[in-house]
Order: sequence, then C-alpha cells, then structure tokens
Amino acid sequence: MKKKLSLIMVLALSLFAFSGCGDKADNAAGSAGADGKDLTKLKVGATANPHADVLNSLKDALAKEGVDLQVEEYTDYIIPNTAVESGELDANFFQHITYMNDFNEKNSTHLVSVADVHYEPMGIYAGKSSDLKNVAEGAVFAVPSDPTNEARALALLEEQGLIKMKEGVSLEATTNDIAENTKKIEFLELEAAAVARSMKDVDFAVINGNYALEAGLTEKDGLAFEASDSDSAQAYKNVLVVKEGNENNEAIQKLVKALTSEDCRKFLEENYKGMVKPVF
Repeated sequence: MKKKLSLIMVLALSLFAFSGCGDKADNAAGSAGADGKDLTKLKVGATANPHADVLNSLKDALAKEGVDLQVEEYTDYIIPNTAVESGELDANFFQHITYMNDFNEKNSTHLVSVADVHYEPMGIYAGKSSDLKNVAEGAVFAVPSDPTNEARALALLEEQGLIKMKEGVSLEATTNDIAENTKKIEFLELEAAAVARSMKDVDFAVINGNYALEAGLTEKDGLAFEASDSDSAQAYKNVLVVKEGNENNEAIQKLVKALTSEDCRKFLEENYKGMVKPVF
C-alpha cells in the first residue's frame, strides 16, 4: 500500500513539474515578437486621455519592430517627470513643452523633448452663460491655476477682446498682469483638472483640451479655441520626453517614428474630432 502511495505521489509531482515548465515556456513566448526574438521593454508614463490611449494604439505596430511598449498611467503631472529623471520610466508623454521647461528650471531635472506630437486647443466653454460677445459685467470665469496654463487661458481671453494684458508679459502671467478688465471679470482659479467640474457654478470655464475630453466635451461645445497657427499651438505642443542622454536609444527612436506616423495622425483625427490636433 505504501509503495502504491509513493508511486502516486511521484507521478503527481512529475505532472506538476511538467505543467510548471509548460507555463514558463508560454510566458517566455508571450514576451517575444513575431520572429521569436525577445522584445525590448519600453516603459512610458502617460495621463489617461488622450496620451495613454494614443500610446496603446501603437503597441501592436511597435511589437512588430521589437518593442514591448508598457504604458504606465498617472493622474498627476509630477511623478511622471521624476520617474523619468530617476530612470524608473524610459519616457513620458503627457505634458506640453512649456511645462517641461518650467519643470526643469524649478526642479533641476534633465528632461528633453524627442518628438512634437500634438496640441490640445484650450477652449472657452459655457457655464451659466453662453454669449461671449455680450459678457455681463462681473461675470465669473474659471481658469487653471498652474503658472503656464493660467497664462495660456488669459491669452485666449485677450484674443477674444475680453481683457488686455500688460506689455511684455511672459508665459507665466497671472491675473495680476491684466492691464485692462473693462467687464470687471472675476476669476476663479482652480487646479486644471477641476475647471471642467466647476462649469455649472461659473459663467464660463477655460479648459485644457485633455480635461475637456475627460468631461465628455467636444469641439462643438466650445465657444472659442486657440488657433492652430497661434503662438500657443507652438508653446503648448505636447511632446515625448526622455532624460537627457537617452535621445538616441533605439527603442525610443522607434516610438518617435510611431508617434509621428501617418497611422498616428489618422488615429488623432478620427478619434478626437479636432480636440487633439497633430503638429508633425
């Protein structure tokens, strides 16, 4: 009886070991490309929409090029940059060039852009009011509070003739730099992500394109947008970012090629209907 039990245990252990080897083989095959070669892992940080969605749309094409694109999603603008600086991430895709430059200056980081991809037009959206040509005195406008995006919002309001900024103001202008405000507009300064949520409580909201998308807004909902040939389109173009010294990494360059391809252009145009505009 003992011999029979011993034989059964040996057979069971053998089957378990065989099964385990099969699992390992399957996992190894899962990380290989179509030609059987191992893929090069590339970890890229991104905010959800549109950045992570755009990156995920490129995974299959990059796998054919030998790159295993791994997209890590973030809900803030700080950690994706510090993670690239530390080497935890190979790259990130969530920010505009002006924010990157400002981040480097304030944090002594070494981030560089390797590709201009798109810009998300900042727009003015209706809250309790919808007539930009007849803005009531004392109307409340919600605007982003972070330095670069507040200046951007104010520039858009100036383009619409609603305020006039002081001469020579920088891309970090605030409401303190307004020279003329004949409508006595009041400004509600909020974190960029919170502006869209304030729409029902204010007369108008000036919203970044990515947060407008998250709120379910479309180009048709906007009352005014930054022009595609404006200084803002260049100053706030969204870029693929790496740490200085990694610009010529082979996998990074393959990602650059994919992000600036005609397939990516088509994806942007078909999926975002003017809310995300390619700049390549």
